[in-house]
Amino acid sequence: MLEDKIKNRTSGILLYGLTPPKLHADTSKIRAIASKQMERINGLEIDGMVLYDIQDESSRNDAPRPFPFMETLSPEVYSANYLKDLNLPKIIYKSVGKYSKEQLQDWINQNSKDIDFSVFVGTPSNKQKSSLSLNEAYAINLKANSSMTLGGVTIPERHYKKNDEHKRLFSKIDKGCHFFISQCVYNINNSKNFLSDYYYNSINNNRELLPIIFTLTPCGSIKTMEFMEWLGIDIPKWLKNDLKHSEDILAKSIDVCKSIAHELLDFCTGKNIPIGFNVESVSIRKAEIDASIELLKDIKAMMNKYETSAAPLR
Repeated sequence: MLEDKIKNRTSGILLYGLTPPKLHADTSKIRAIASKQMERINGLEIDGMVLYDIQDESSRNDAPRPFPFMETLSPEVYSANYLKDLNLPKIIYKSVGKYSKEQLQDWINQNSKDIDFSVFVGTPSNKQKSSLSLNEAYAINLKANSSMTLGGVTIPERHYKKNDEHKRLFSKIDKGCHFFISQCVYNINNSKNFLSDYYYNSINNNRELLPIIFTLTPCGSIKTMEFMEWLGIDIPKWLKNDLKHSEDILAKSIDVCKSIAHELLDFCTGKNIPIGFNVESVSIRKAEIDASIELLKDIKAMMNKYETSAAPLR
């Protein structure tokens, strides 16, 4: 079970990520989308699913957004009203910056009995006005003595720029986080540099290592790649060139994702860092969604070849 794997700090967590439908879509259309998603996910050997709380990230990036931003259903509403027949743990993302302290407190009180796992997310940039900081949200959750198992976001690209992502994680652990889900990974060096500092800092400070769940996303078109870069995903120049000039960009990206997963498993297994994967599709194109499902199955088979439980360091 997902709760046991998180609690015991074991490797092998496998998740599938979904974005809820558009907020103003007809109820019948939302039900049809949910039905297709449940049909696609049912029977997959996964530990749970991630439901994102989408924000307008234009404040973080001055470049034009490749796809227009459209507000989506809140993940907890989509989960409760449309995915209730899907018998899987659901990790609910929650963008906390749009709430006041009182509003977030009310949200926790109203939802903690129904939501087992949540990941709090701050505003995309300090340029965007926020009513509540991420640290304030963590403090509210701790004070509420919530029964939700809280997770955090980790961004290897941020470690490349600021060299402090491992410190951020240990700070978030102190504030109540029990696991972390990364931004999509296409630059393996960023991830390994972050993991290395996370590992050695834990030894130097006698800290436990909590599960890191890396997100993998197929890329099926130049437009998708442009959108991924706009979101802040670092794709090395050589890899961009290979993808652009590939005869089948989707197949090439799947090979890259599997190679990244293999290298991360090797690196983490050797150091007993608990690792997992979250597979998603940032595109609504059927080919890319289908590819994400096949990638998930391949990752599952790959993880089965490794030890599914990493022993604690101490």
